[in-house]
Amino acid sequence: MVFLLRLFSFLFLCAVLFVPSAPTAAQPVVRESFQAWQIQCETPPGAPNELCALVQNVAAVDRPNVELRVTIVKTLDGGAHILRVAVPLGVLLDGGLGLRVDDTDIGTADFARCLPSGCYVEMIMDEALVATLSSGQTAWFVIFQTPDEGIGIPIDLPGFAAGFAALD
Repeated sequence: MVFLLRLFSFLFLCAVLFVPSAPTAAQPVVRESFQAWQIQCETPPGAPNELCALVQNVAAVDRPNVELRVTIVKTLDGGAHILRVAVPLGVLLDGGLGLRVDDTDIGTADFARCLPSGCYVEMIMDEALVATLSSGQTAWFVIFQTPDEGIGIPIDLPGFAAGFAALD
């Protein structure tokens, strides 16, 4: 029960911290870059400590207006990592978010919520997913705008392993 309460509190802080906010809010500071990945940090209002995330922003190759943001953060207790993917409004939620790494189909995750800034998938990362992302070259996140129209958005994975290790 305590773990669930901490996880909920952490997810709420992440929603506040890593969702685009008003133009007057401070932007996260890039602490370090690992090829296409960045460690971005900021201290949310009222938080005692700075929170950091491993982040990559990309757009679909053939549709530059379709962007997504991949964010990886540690839980407050440090026992796990959360993968959070933000996609634009207007996607079909029923199809979920598909993930393929190189030639391996990882599966589909359900959307957790939609906010004015986009829709979000959040999941606890297990060791197998971390290993797959660490050893892969390209991850393809797939969203659907219509039932027949999937859009694959590539994420560069070189640099992920070093960035993930630096996040700890």
